[in-house]
Amino acid sequence: MENKVLRWPAVKTLTGLSRPTIWRMERKGRFPSRVQLGASSVGWREDEIWAWINSRPRVGKVEGAK
Repeated sequence: MENKVLRWPAVKTLTGLSRPTIWRMERKGRFPSRVQLGASSVGWREDEIWAWINSRPRVGKVEGAK
């Protein structure tokens, strides 16, 4: 399986999180670490982002929703 490195726009789209939120979560070890791609560019491994998404708890049924 080919493992892609995702840049910021793709990570934002997949997670719905802001840059500061991801940065804080990374610092606390609660989000996959970025990988250095060049002197001033970073990305995230796609498989690690999907593993993180899949590890998130599901929200129960919302009260009052049908």
